[in-house]
Amino acid sequence: MSLSFNHWWRQLRFRLENKEDWNDILDDVFLLHTKLIDDVPLFYAAKKNSVGCINNLLRYASTNIFERGGLGETALHIAVMNDNLEAAVALMDGAPELINEPMTSELFQGVTPLHIAVINQNISLVQHLISRGADVSTPRATGLYFKKRKGGLLYYGEHILSFAACTGNEDIISTLIDAGASTRVQDYKGNTVLHVLVLQPNSLTACQTFDLFMSRDAELDHSVPLDKKPNLRGLTPFKLAAKRGNVVVFQHLVNKRRVFQGSLGPLTSNLYDLTEIDSWADNKSVLEVVVSSQRREARRILEVTPVRELVSLKWNLYGKHYFRFLLFVYLLYICIFTACCLSRPLKDIPANYPRPNTIYSFNTIYVQKRFNESYVTYGDHVRMGGEIISVVGAVAMILLEIPDILRVGAKRYFGQTALGGPFHVILIIYAGFVVLLCVFRVCEVQEEMSVMAVCLVLGWCNVMFFARGFEMFGPYVIMIQKMIFEDLLKFMWLLIIVIIGYATAVWTHYMTQDPLSVPDYTSLPVMFFSEFVLDTTFINLPIDETVPTPPIVYIVHVSFTLFSSVLLTNVLVVMMNDTMSRVGQERDELWRTQVVATTLMIERRLPRRLWPRLGICGLNNGPKDHWFLSVQTMEQIAGDRYCTYSRTAGQGH
Repeated sequence: MSLSFNHWWRQLRFRLENKEDWNDILDDVFLLHTKLIDDVPLFYAAKKNSVGCINNLLRYASTNIFERGGLGETALHIAVMNDNLEAAVALMDGAPELINEPMTSELFQGVTPLHIAVINQNISLVQHLISRGADVSTPRATGLYFKKRKGGLLYYGEHILSFAACTGNEDIISTLIDAGASTRVQDYKGNTVLHVLVLQPNSLTACQTFDLFMSRDAELDHSVPLDKKPNLRGLTPFKLAAKRGNVVVFQHLVNKRRVFQGSLGPLTSNLYDLTEIDSWADNKSVLEVVVSSQRREARRILEVTPVRELVSLKWNLYGKHYFRFLLFVYLLYICIFTACCLSRPLKDIPANYPRPNTIYSFNTIYVQKRFNESYVTYGDHVRMGGEIISVVGAVAMILLEIPDILRVGAKRYFGQTALGGPFHVILIIYAGFVVLLCVFRVCEVQEEMSVMAVCLVLGWCNVMFFARGFEMFGPYVIMIQKMIFEDLLKFMWLLIIVIIGYATAVWTHYMTQDPLSVPDYTSLPVMFFSEFVLDTTFINLPIDETVPTPPIVYIVHVSFTLFSSVLLTNVLVVMMNDTMSRVGQERDELWRTQVVATTLMIERRLPRRLWPRLGICGLNNGPKDHWFLSVQTMEQIAGDRYCTYSRTAGQGH
């Protein structure tokens, strides 16, 4: 049995490391577990709740009470798993050493009988275990089954109290706390029981349990409230709810911090605490967390009061005006750079100028001036002023991007469309090339034209970034980004594979022909480009009809047209239509997310005196360092429905 188990365990570890399906793995785990239970008398008696057999077996010295099953479990684990109270009590009385014994397999490492009794919500077993000395604080379930990981089935934290929190059983929670379980325990990710509650699927139960823990923790009079305790990523339960898009828990926590001002008929006025929500005094606020989250559910947090009202105030009072001023400055800057490029210093080509051995060089009539000839006239000095502005502006762009990259992280900063990721890449590449242009000019490098062309394309394409300042255009810019980096990228991979196959097939004929007979097929690289252009229908079939051509060439070209131009192009159209439909459904969410991301960007880059803090200081309404936003809501009955209207009274200080 030992040999077969070791062989099975090696296979299981291999499957775990290769991230195979959890359901299949667990089926095999519990199948072997059942087989091993039936082979061990003490295990079988515990499973069948046979108290007499257990007592008889414990009398024999040959009985190994610490014998382990396939999952590293003892007989007491098996009794508790099957909710066999009598068998568990008999084992606890006859072998009290088993009470705090954890499971030892890599899958269920650290699980004690009390863990199992709690998760099964067996209050009787919980009480019996605690009365007989079960440890309620120290044991930690650290096995792979309980890790927070992609593809994992559950995440209950590690401590017994966090297991109880996930069940929502108030009697068990109170029993554990009364027995000495700490409400401040944290797992390997730094998550407290409140963090674990936020991650549970049953949000309503989580809210009720949340209140229970807060009330019990308040009795202990800690300096820092439990809901303000962050995990290792710096997220409090409130911020974690925002990141995960758990609207129910987030709204519940917001309402707990709400201060009722008064009501007048259908009009109700409330003060909402902006602590952890407003980004003015918190570098990792709810707004930051939501924008940087990759979950669509997180964007729904922006529709919750008072987040919606705060975002609207920030944008309408300051954000959109600053952003449109930046648009004006950038347009002025890129126009200056374009004028400098169009008026770059050129002179007639000298008679003895060495021409490169290329076709296009024979049409060249102007060449770049030397550095000492480029800044002589008044017009040259004016252009030099524009060039200085261009270089200084490029350096400033790079310096402004660095703090945001370090704060958000390069992967999220450049990878998320809501943050303008592709445009930040474009901006940094553009700025780097402008600095390179300055080096080329000083060193008199003649190839500055190529770098200048790239700069002009990138610089003007970056103007689309400012479309996010307008509700009409903002979502369409994200649509373009998604089409380029999702649909078009997939299409290009398919097209490249097809072109390689067809281009090499045609080249097998033209590699034996005169290169000048068909200029579009002079070499294999040129043929690749010609096939790509042919696929995009920019040119006709590049075949000289006066020269005999094998039928196979026509067959290859016809099949290429049908497969690539017809089939693949229609696949691209379908993918783009799907993207348009999806973005259209998320239009309002994307617009609001863009507004938040843009507001945060401007807020971080502007001096504080240009961006007053919004809200009302909590001197008379709560803690002195808390700020509140006053929101008025009005409900009136329209037919058989209630219509709710809200208005925000925000003040800047």
